[in-house]
Amino acid sequence: MADGKSIEALSVMFTAGVIAGTMLTAITPWGLPATVLTLLALTRNKDSSPLLFLTFLCLGIFAAATVIPFSNESAIEAMARESALRLKELISSIPFKADGTAPLLTALLTGDRSDLSSETVSAFRASGASHILALSGLHIGILYLIFDYLTFPLGKSPRAKLIRAVVIVSAAGWFTLATGAGPSIVRAFLFILIGEICCVTGRPKRPSRVLCLALLIQLVITPEVVGSLGFQLSYLAMAGIVLLFPVLDKWYPEGKGFNPLRKIWQMSALSISCQVFTAPLVYLTFGTVPRHFLLTNLMAIPIVTALIGFAVATITLFGLGWCPELLIKITDGLCRLLVWVLEVISS
Repeated sequence: MADGKSIEALSVMFTAGVIAGTMLTAITPWGLPATVLTLLALTRNKDSSPLLFLTFLCLGIFAAATVIPFSNESAIEAMARESALRLKELISSIPFKADGTAPLLTALLTGDRSDLSSETVSAFRASGASHILALSGLHIGILYLIFDYLTFPLGKSPRAKLIRAVVIVSAAGWFTLATGAGPSIVRAFLFILIGEICCVTGRPKRPSRVLCLALLIQLVITPEVVGSLGFQLSYLAMAGIVLLFPVLDKWYPEGKGFNPLRKIWQMSALSISCQVFTAPLVYLTFGTVPRHFLLTNLMAIPIVTALIGFAVATITLFGLGWCPELLIKITDGLCRLLVWVLEVISS
C-alpha cells in the first residue's frame, strides 16, 4: 500500500489531473487503462517521489479525457430503485394528520421532492436550509448512527466488528443506490466504507487521509463528476470540517462533565467551518450566500436528526403491522415543527 503520508498528495495530484482533463476536447483511448494503472499504483510500495506525483497527475488527465458512459442499470440498482418506490408508497399510507408530513419524509428519505408544496420548498430555500432537502452526507450520516446504535449490542470483538461493518456498509450502500447515488451521497458512503475498513483492520483513521482517499476513489471511478456542483460543495464542506473545525473547536475549553454551551459552540463551529469553505463557490454560482445559515443549522439540524430517527422507527413498525399511534404523532409533530421553524427564520 502506498505510504499513508503520501495519500493526501497523490489525491491532490490526481484531482488536479482530472480537472485538467475535463478541459480537453480530444478523446484518447487511455481512460480505462489509466484508472486501472491508478489502482495498481496504490498497491505498490513506491517511494513518494515527484515522479509518482507527476504520474498521478497524468493519469487523472487521461481518465477525465476519456470518460466511458455506462447507461445500463444493473440488477442491484434496479432492485434498490424499486425499494425506494415501495418506501414512498409505505410512507404515503401512514395516517399522518398533517398533509405535508408524508411528502417531507419522502424527500428526506428518498430524495423525491415532487410532492412537496411550493410553500415548504420556499421556506427551506429562504432560510438557507436547501441542503437539508438535498440528500447528502447529513442524511446518510444520521442513518449510519442509527445502524451503529442498533448493532452495538453485538459487542466489540473482532468478529462482532466485522459483522457490524458488513451490516452498516450494506445498509449505507443500499441507501446510496436507492436514492440515485448522487455525488455527495457517494462521498458519504466512501467515508463510511473507509472508516469501517479502518475499524475492522485496526488501522488509524486520520480524517485528512479518509477525505483524500475517498476523493481519489470517487474520481478514479467517475472522473466526470468533478464538474458537479454537489460534488464540489460536498468535498469543500468536508475540507472545512477536517481543516478548520478542529481549530475553532479548541477555542472553547473542554471542561468537565456535560456542558450544553460547549455543544452549541461545537455545532456553531461545524456550521461556520462548512460555510467558510463553501461560501465562495456558492456566491460565484448563485450570486448570494445564505444569511441565516448559523441560526438555521443550530435550530434545524437537531430537529432533522430526531425526525429521521423517529421516522425510521415509525415506518419500520408500520410496515410490520404494529406502530403505536404516539410514535406517528411524534413524527408528525417533528415535521410540522421543522417547517414552522424554517418559516419563522425565512420571515
